Amino acid sequence: MLQICLIGAGRIGQVHAQAMQKIDDVRIKYVVDVFEKSARELASLHQAQVVDLDTAFSDPEIDVFIIASSTDTHAELLMRCCAANKAVFCEKPIDLNLKQAIGCAEAIETSGIVCGLGFNRRFDPRFNRLHERLQNGDLGALETLIITSRDPAPPPANYIPLSGGLFRDMMIHDFDMARWLLDEEIIEIYATGSNLVDPAIGQAGDIDTATATLKTVSGKLAIISNSRRSSYGYDQRVEAFGSQGMLQVQNQSDTDLIFSNDQGIVHEKPQYFFLDRYQHAYRLELITFFESLKDKTINFPDQSDGVAALQLAEAANLSLAKGCSIRLSDV
Repeated sequence: MLQICLIGAGRIGQVHAQAMQKIDDVRIKYVVDVFEKSARELASLHQAQVVDLDTAFSDPEIDVFIIASSTDTHAELLMRCCAANKAVFCEKPIDLNLKQAIGCAEAIETSGIVCGLGFNRRFDPRFNRLHERLQNGDLGALETLIITSRDPAPPPANYIPLSGGLFRDMMIHDFDMARWLLDEEIIEIYATGSNLVDPAIGQAGDIDTATATLKTVSGKLAIISNSRRSSYGYDQRVEAFGSQGMLQVQNQSDTDLIFSNDQGIVHEKPQYFFLDRYQHAYRLELITFFESLKDKTINFPDQSDGVAALQLAEAANLSLAKGCSIRLSDV
């Protein structure tokens, strides 16, 4: 039975706690959060105790720390896991500062602890199957990848300064997806963006609509499109084009029901929120992480993937500011 300390009792902490309820041989022993009320409410649902960080890190019975707290706490908590020699699963990103993230990743590698990063989309069954077919060569030589990711509605403007901006907060998932699916070193990026959705986001210093074009060492291209608004629901699609055809993952609705009559064909709207769209991915993500603690051959996104995705986000910001493509080697 793995004994877990969950740090963070907010929305994503609740998602992970719910996922762990459905996983055998895993028990949440502690919940830690700066907001005691949130911690107690979540702990009571999972028969866990509310403690402080010092108590949790001094307990030899804790096997794994799950970091679901705010981004500005991630690097410090990861360093504490290194010092305590404890396995850790951490939500992305490692940090909003690339230099700090690199230093943290180096410390993790030196310590030898198992560290998983929360790029949950890799574990979505549809995307995972697309990845398998690419790896099997079903598409022939991959040439172009198109990733579409649009949120149903923009976040409140007061979230923007804390988020690190669209490239670090939102598109970072798509950067990881591109790296995973392309399976080749990305050497160049061109990014552009606008404020088309919410003027308050622009006033907060960010963009709400963006595209990025990535180029690999052999010339493969990935085109990523992001928007903070999608009136028809949570838009999550991938298209892969290769020498022998095309692979597509389309949007997911609650039942995937299609109604056809003499007036036309009507599809259900896509699921509205990421918690609905990726509920299975969150559970499979943790199952795979826990399995990787026993089987070191299991490939799970780690600190190096976190740094690589953040480097792409930094390059995208630099490209936006300069209005030109950026070589990753220059970031």
